[in-house]
Amino acid sequence: MVTPRCVRKCSPSFRRRAPLPGLVGMLRAVSGGGRRLRFLLPGRAVAPPASGRLPPRPCLQRRLLQQAAPPAAPPPAVGRWLLACSGAVAGAVVLGGVTRLTESGLSMVDWHLVKEMKPPRTQQEWEAEFQKYQQFPEFKILNHDMTLTEFKFIWYMEYSHRMWGRVVGLAYILPAAYFWQKGWLSRPLKGCVLALCGLVCFQGLLGWYMVKSGLEEKPDSYDIPRVSQYRLAAHLGSALVLYSASLWTGLSLLLPRHKLPETHQLLRLRQFAHGTTAIIFLTALSGAFVAGLDAGLVYNSFPKMGDRWIPDDLLAFSPVLRNIFENPTTVQFDHRILGITSVTAVAALYLFSRKIPLPHRTRMAVTSLLAVACMQVGLGISTLLLYVPTPLAATHQSGSLVLLSVALWLMSELRRVPK
Repeated sequence: MVTPRCVRKCSPSFRRRAPLPGLVGMLRAVSGGGRRLRFLLPGRAVAPPASGRLPPRPCLQRRLLQQAAPPAAPPPAVGRWLLACSGAVAGAVVLGGVTRLTESGLSMVDWHLVKEMKPPRTQQEWEAEFQKYQQFPEFKILNHDMTLTEFKFIWYMEYSHRMWGRVVGLAYILPAAYFWQKGWLSRPLKGCVLALCGLVCFQGLLGWYMVKSGLEEKPDSYDIPRVSQYRLAAHLGSALVLYSASLWTGLSLLLPRHKLPETHQLLRLRQFAHGTTAIIFLTALSGAFVAGLDAGLVYNSFPKMGDRWIPDDLLAFSPVLRNIFENPTTVQFDHRILGITSVTAVAALYLFSRKIPLPHRTRMAVTSLLAVACMQVGLGISTLLLYVPTPLAATHQSGSLVLLSVALWLMSELRRVPK
């Protein structure tokens, strides 16, 4: 005789024989077996033991449900905030480059987090600020005939750079605290946000440490007063790391990953893109040594350096390792080689990508990378041949950020889809 459906549903023996879902099995295992757990689901009721009933454990059930559920993705506002922060860092880098090109970085001879936010207003305050500047080497050696009006220009350039840095710090810290309080940050993202906020604070301290190197008296030096190229490179390098990390994290949160087939060619393309991005980053960092030593003002010819492919004073300093970081000729030579290597790697990456079927957005990133690389090389050569005019040099420095951004975009497009 066939058992009616209603009887099968309500029969205790049938209920005990019915298979249990995986989550119920987990709850049984944690609680010590089915005889000690009463857990009711529609159509999957478990009969309580005859010896007695134990109260349910809602806290344990809720915890297991949370562990079984996938982590919720952060809202798009978090990704947009990180992209906006990366844009703010890019603005600080460009403004800092203009400050360096106009030789304005040593005009403010002290550092206060809050006090210096109020600029001089009266004539007496400006004269007092000018007198402080006159006590340092840059005025005594380089700008001894500077007027108060000229001083105001370079002071405001440095003031804008410092105030923009404070805006960048607030743009990171205040929204981070808000998102943290709202619970919108996952555990890995919290660590990333803490690292970014720490790095932006470190960046401000590193900037003042760099400026101090240009304010020190150097009686044994016959060079014009300037900041240490090592500290300048550290200041720029940390800004590039902050920019790259913010941009990468923002793109990772906002751009969906492509479900690309994991072929051998795609793996090689991904590795090629990573290596090319590293070369672009290193080329941009070497520009700090070019700016710090005014190396763009030597050998203003291309492709040769003067009349030779390799200049005679390439290894003039001793020991030889000093030439890489302190000899203007070697620094410019290295920057040329890195620039040519970058554009060659980008061109090879573009040609290799033509052999692989890629989504439209990824193809657009590869093409954009080649276009920006060619533009950046043209800007660099023009800046060199025209003896480093400020507008063109600032555009060349900004172009390095654009090139790095497009390379990071391409890396984001080629990310693996998590299993």
